[in-house]
Amino acid sequence: MAMASEFYDIRVLQGSRTRIVLDNGKLEEIAEAPFEGAAVRALSHGAWGFVTSDNVDDLGEEIDLARRIARKIDRQEDLELARAPPGKSQVVAVKKDPKNLSLDEKVALLREIENAAKVKGVSSTQAVYSEMNMLLHYKSSEGLDLESRMTRMGFFISAVAHRNGVYQTDGEGRSGVGGLEIFERQDPIALAREVGETAVALLDAGAPKGGSYPVILDQELAGVFVHEAVGHATEGDIILEGDSCLEGKLGQKIGSELVTVKDDPSLMQNGYYPFDDEGCLAQETVLVENGTLKSFLNSRETAARLGGVPRNARAEGTDRPVVRMSNTYIANGDWKLEEILEELGNGVYLAGSRGGQVSTGEGVFQFNAKRGYLVENGERTKLLRDVSLSGKILETLMHVKAVANDLKFNSGRCGKAGQLVPVSDGSPHLLVEHATVGGAG
Repeated sequence: MAMASEFYDIRVLQGSRTRIVLDNGKLEEIAEAPFEGAAVRALSHGAWGFVTSDNVDDLGEEIDLARRIARKIDRQEDLELARAPPGKSQVVAVKKDPKNLSLDEKVALLREIENAAKVKGVSSTQAVYSEMNMLLHYKSSEGLDLESRMTRMGFFISAVAHRNGVYQTDGEGRSGVGGLEIFERQDPIALAREVGETAVALLDAGAPKGGSYPVILDQELAGVFVHEAVGHATEGDIILEGDSCLEGKLGQKIGSELVTVKDDPSLMQNGYYPFDDEGCLAQETVLVENGTLKSFLNSRETAARLGGVPRNARAEGTDRPVVRMSNTYIANGDWKLEEILEELGNGVYLAGSRGGQVSTGEGVFQFNAKRGYLVENGERTKLLRDVSLSGKILETLMHVKAVANDLKFNSGRCGKAGQLVPVSDGSPHLLVEHATVGGAG
C-alpha cells in the first residue's frame, strides 16, 4: 500500500474529433475540431483535490491548487492507495489512416451506408460517423511517465418503418480502436440493408404472450446482460456505496458453473486501453469463474479497501477517474447454437438490445430486446416484436443451462457519474432455463 499523503498525478490529453450526422439524406451535423486539456489530482490530508486546465505545459500551479483544495477539505484520515502495477506506453498502429480521406469523402462514405438502409417500406434513416485521434500523457509523483496514442472510429445506422400508425425501428453500430479498417471488418452496406429490412419485417411481427419461458439470449442481449447486471455490480465504488447485490459474496457461488465472466482492457476491442487513468497496467480480471464470484473491478483507492488489483479507473476526457468496465464478456462454453435450439425445444429466442433498467442494489433488471422469435421443436419460427426480458440477476445466472462456443463482442459507450466511455461487451449464445418475457411497451 502507498500512504500517498502527498500523491499527485497529471493527465494531458491532445487530439481531434470528427463527427458527421446524416438525417434522411440531409447533412445535419459536420464538425472537425481539435481539443487539449489537462486533469490534475492531488491527495493530501485524506482528501482529493481535482483541477482541470486548458494549459497543458507547466502544471506546477495546478498541482499546488489541487493540493490546497485537498487540504481545505482536510478529512484528517489516511486514504490509502493500492500499489499500481505500472502501465506501458503504447502507440496503436492505424492500418488505414482516416486522415487520408477528405471530409467530403467521409460524407460520401456515410451517405452510401445510409442509402443502403432505405429499402422499400423504410420511412426515415439516420447515419453517424465518428472519429477521434488522441494522445494521452500520464505522469505521477511516484515516477510513472506514460503515453498512449490511438485512433477510435465508429459508425451507426438506424431505420424507421411505419404502416397504419405502427412504427418499428432497428439500428446497428460498430466502433473500435484503429482506422478505416473498421469499415472492412464487417460490410457496413450489408449491415445497413439488414437494418432497413429488419425494421420493415417487424411491422408484421407478433407480440409475445407474457409469461415465464425458457429463453435463448443472442450474443448482443447476453452481452448487455453481463455488462449491466454483472459488470456494474462488481465495480468497487458501487460495492463500497452499498449498492450492489454482490457485496460480501466474494468466493461464493452466484451463478451456474457454466458461467465465467471476464473484464479485459488489453483486448483490442472498443474498451481497449494500454493503461488506465491512474497509470495501472491493463490486464484481464476474472470476475466470475465457473459460477463463483472471484474479483471486483478496482481503482487504486477501492483496491486498498476491498483487496484486488487496480486497473479499472477511467475518465471521459479531463473528468475525474471512476471505476469502470472495459471489455466485459462471458467466456465461451462448448455448445453449438443448433444443439442449444434443440435443447430448448419450445420457447423464445431473444435478439439484440434496445436498452433497459438495472438496479444493482436490488439485483433486478429489465431489458428490451430488438426482436424475438418463437422457437418450436428446436426451430426459430414466428418473428416477435416489443419483447422484454426481466428477472433477478442472481436467479438468472443460476438458471444458465447451456453456453455456446460463439463469443461475439458488441461495441458501445457506457454511462456512469455523468461520463461516457467506450466499452465492448460480449457473450456466446446462452440458454436460460426460465426467465420472464413480456411486451416491452
